[in-house]
Parts: sequence; structure tokens; C-alpha cells
Amino acid sequence: MCNILYFTYKRTGTLWEGRYRSTVIDTESYLLKLMHYIDMNPVRAGMTTHPREYPWSSYARYATGDESAHSVWVEAHQQYEALGANKNAQQAAYRQLLRQTMPDVDLNTIREATNKGWALGNDRFREEIESLGARRAASKGRGRPRKEVEVAVNNGV
Repeated sequence: MCNILYFTYKRTGTLWEGRYRSTVIDTESYLLKLMHYIDMNPVRAGMTTHPREYPWSSYARYATGDESAHSVWVEAHQQYEALGANKNAQQAAYRQLLRQTMPDVDLNTIREATNKGWALGNDRFREEIESLGARRAASKGRGRPRKEVEVAVNNGV
């Protein structure tokens, strides 16, 4: 059956296999960056030339106040509301935010955390998340830890 599915549809597995990703985020430092990242994804992917052109984007709600049928589920967060004293100021600030190019370091940090399921935030935030759960919230780095004897030999001791 799997071979038939692959050769017919050029895919295997269930419909949603590998599509859903999530991560825990520190809203104070990453929520607006993630909003920027998500709303600009269709542009980065070459699907549209502007985020307003993508029908499933929250851009219309945050940037223009559009309350069309699909954006009625979008509710503003405190971080968004802090962008301005009123709706017009918030919308203008959000449009300005999306005019800026997101630095590659932020893009890579968001992608890595999301794809690997790491917590997205500073060291304090990741330590807090680790203390609440029974799993690591960030990478421990590549490779195995060096043994103390190897370190001493390499340092000429």
C-alpha cells in the first residue's frame, strides 16, 4: 500500500505527518518577532509579494484592523497592544515592523527552536521551562562532553 501511495501521490504517511510544529516562547522577547516571522512566511516562500495577499495571514487583522471571516478568531496580545495608544497607532507600528527585514540570526533561531521543539527565549526562560517539565528545553551543543582527562592533557597538565 505504501508503494502505491508513494508512486501515485509522491508522498507517504498520514496527511498531517510532519506538518505540525510548535514551541514554547518567551512572549516578552519573541512574540512580535514570531508574528513578523509568520506573517512574512508567504513572502519569503515566494507565494505572494506582500503579506496582505495571503488569505490565511493575520496581517490584515493586525496591520489594517480588517475583521473578515477568517481573522475574527485572531485576538490581540498585550505585546501587540503595547505598540501604540490606540488601534490606529498599533496598526501603523505593526506595518512598520513588517517593513523591516528580520535578521538572519532571528530567522535561524526561530526555525531551529520550532523544528526541534526547543523553548524560544533567553537562558533564564529555558531554565524555567526545563524546571517545569521533564525534558530539555534547549540543545546541549554538538557531540559528547569532553572528559576531564582529555581537557587536562590538551592544556599541558
